[in-house]
Amino acid sequence: MEKGRRFPGSSCYRREKLEKDVISGAFFSDNERYADIINGIGCNGIPFVRGKDLYQADTKILSGKRRGLGGKGKRITAKYRDLMRKTAFGMNFAMIGIENQEEIDYALALRVMGYDAGEYGRQAAEIRRQVRRDSKGLSRGEYMYGFRRESCLLPTTTFVLYYGEEAWDGARDLHGLLNFSGIPEELKEKVSNYQLHIVEVRRLESTDMFRTDVKQVFDFIRFSRDKQKIKELLDQEQAYGLLDEEAYDMVAAYAGEGETMFKWKEKHKEGGKVNMCQGIREWLADERMEGRIEGKEEGRAEGILEGKARESERMGRLIVALTGQSRLEDLVKAAEDAEHREKMYKELGI
Repeated sequence: MEKGRRFPGSSCYRREKLEKDVISGAFFSDNERYADIINGIGCNGIPFVRGKDLYQADTKILSGKRRGLGGKGKRITAKYRDLMRKTAFGMNFAMIGIENQEEIDYALALRVMGYDAGEYGRQAAEIRRQVRRDSKGLSRGEYMYGFRRESCLLPTTTFVLYYGEEAWDGARDLHGLLNFSGIPEELKEKVSNYQLHIVEVRRLESTDMFRTDVKQVFDFIRFSRDKQKIKELLDQEQAYGLLDEEAYDMVAAYAGEGETMFKWKEKHKEGGKVNMCQGIREWLADERMEGRIEGKEEGRAEGILEGKARESERMGRLIVALTGQSRLEDLVKAAEDAEHREKMYKELGI
């Protein structure tokens, strides 16, 4: 077993994952960064949208139906996707989600397809409510199914940001999960497919398509095992020297050196930004850390386990408290809204 690594199913792993979900939620709550992902990944770097074109959208996906008289019917259940924005393109809109992924989920196509299908279902339910409030001039079919001939849904898609060190070897579409052995090609062509949009952050050839600090964050993550490249970034480009606190937290969470980086965060914090030049140089100068990066200290405990910065500890306690009370909506809102997060801290005495 790899030392120092958290494994799925352990309480440490679940808590760490929740912490990362909160950190990434806070980072992408900035609509300029979210728009940067849409433009950079979805539109080949062309700046079609700006932050002001994005609107908060519900991340809750409902399934089942309400119980009727006598308790008949399925119970409604809710799942939560990571992030979703209603995005304006001229006079039209698209629903665009972001999922953060660090481990390979070999059934991811089913999960993401379920999220997007759930979003279409939510839109269709709203259309049905509107149609039945104004039922004049409906055909029998339109009235029966609550959907006018001219009714339309908003295009919906999801970008999966994969931060794992292992190359993604899972299916990239629904067909990749299906067993087509012995199935005629003529029939296979008629089986609907569903495409995944996976961005392997550590294997991006370039980040030049990004125009916000998403570029710096992704570069620090993708070069986190190349200390010389990180030195070059710090020496050559000023933008890498000072990072917003939210951007710094993303680097600390996903670059693989979170314990150490959270430790010296407060030391190098300057008015809401973190001095990466000083901090990274200290990190690279640490002989034990260099040994970890180069793989020369096999068998030695990874990381400096002296605790995290106060803010990270506080956030972790909030995650545990809200999760224990099954308050997922408050947890999601706290990740994206600093005022609500402070309210939760005060309420729970954290």
